[in-house]
Amino acid sequence: MGRVFGVPVYLNASWLVLAALVTLAYGQLVRRTLDLSPGASYLVGFGFVVCLLVSVLLHELGHALTARRYGIGVRGITLELLGGYTEMDRDAPRPGVELLVSLAGPAVSLVLGAGAAGITMVASSGTLLHQLALQLAVSNTVVAVFNALPGLPLDGGRALRAGVWAVSRNRHLGTLVAGWSGRVVAVVTGVAALTLYASRVLSAFGMIFITLVAVTLWQGATQAIRLARISSRFPLIDLLRLARPVFVVPTGTPLAEAQRRAAETGPARAALAVADSAGRLVGLVQPAAAEAVPVERRPWVAVDAVSRGLEGIRAIPSGLRGEEVIRAVQADPGSEYLVTTGQDIVGVLHIADLAQLLEPRGPAR
Repeated sequence: MGRVFGVPVYLNASWLVLAALVTLAYGQLVRRTLDLSPGASYLVGFGFVVCLLVSVLLHELGHALTARRYGIGVRGITLELLGGYTEMDRDAPRPGVELLVSLAGPAVSLVLGAGAAGITMVASSGTLLHQLALQLAVSNTVVAVFNALPGLPLDGGRALRAGVWAVSRNRHLGTLVAGWSGRVVAVVTGVAALTLYASRVLSAFGMIFITLVAVTLWQGATQAIRLARISSRFPLIDLLRLARPVFVVPTGTPLAEAQRRAAETGPARAALAVADSAGRLVGLVQPAAAEAVPVERRPWVAVDAVSRGLEGIRAIPSGLRGEEVIRAVQADPGSEYLVTTGQDIVGVLHIADLAQLLEPRGPAR
């Protein structure tokens, strides 16, 4: 959509669904409470949708600008069906910063709700201004209060993580606790939606919407728990141990012969590499491509045909450890990386091996 204070703002297509539903529902409410034509009522409903969009954007800007204040880069803000989220390029460096960034959004929503409530008090009852201000006051207050609940992926969950992190000095434990708390919040939200619907307090639309929120919360909390378990294993990442050693064969070597040599004399889990006539590495054999060649054809297919040139493969220094390796991989996603010491290639890191280390009981991704 553009940039606000230098922060890119994106609009997810799912937001159009919310816009249509709110325009329809609010338009009907306005038509019942105010003497307006159907067209004017739905136009007012769309105006309310725009006000909600601006409110959510300001909420997310609270997070984004606070994060930038403490040196955390912001990649963008995305507005979607259930609100929005701010994507940052790294985690908060300490618990205090995490707390301030997490609470900045609800604080903005509370200010907006208070401002709208003030307009409600001075506007004449029964007017369009009074109606719009009332709905904005309620919606922003609900957003602030609900987001403050102590469970990830809500803002209150990030605040809870900051608290546990500050006490335990363990960020991963904070994420784990806030993730499980988020699951509790999701279950309570879902049960509340069904109970209120059964009591005829909520409409079918309201029940479905809140249930969707509960499901989204559960998914976000589950992802947070998984992330905590993965990140707790970052210290185990040692590139020299994790990388596959290189077994070199000359260019033009038949694939079957190269595989036979690697099996007989090469190290375990070796990565096949191709060298030119001067002994310089020029390519890596791609395991998937090699396996796709029928066994009876492998004596007639050169390793060069199933290799990838080194110029397209990123190099990672062998001295990187833990989270440094994760950041290097995230900066340039790929299936394999050259592990180097100085100018020498000492191994090949396959992303599947890294995934297996981080999630040993799950499938390699």
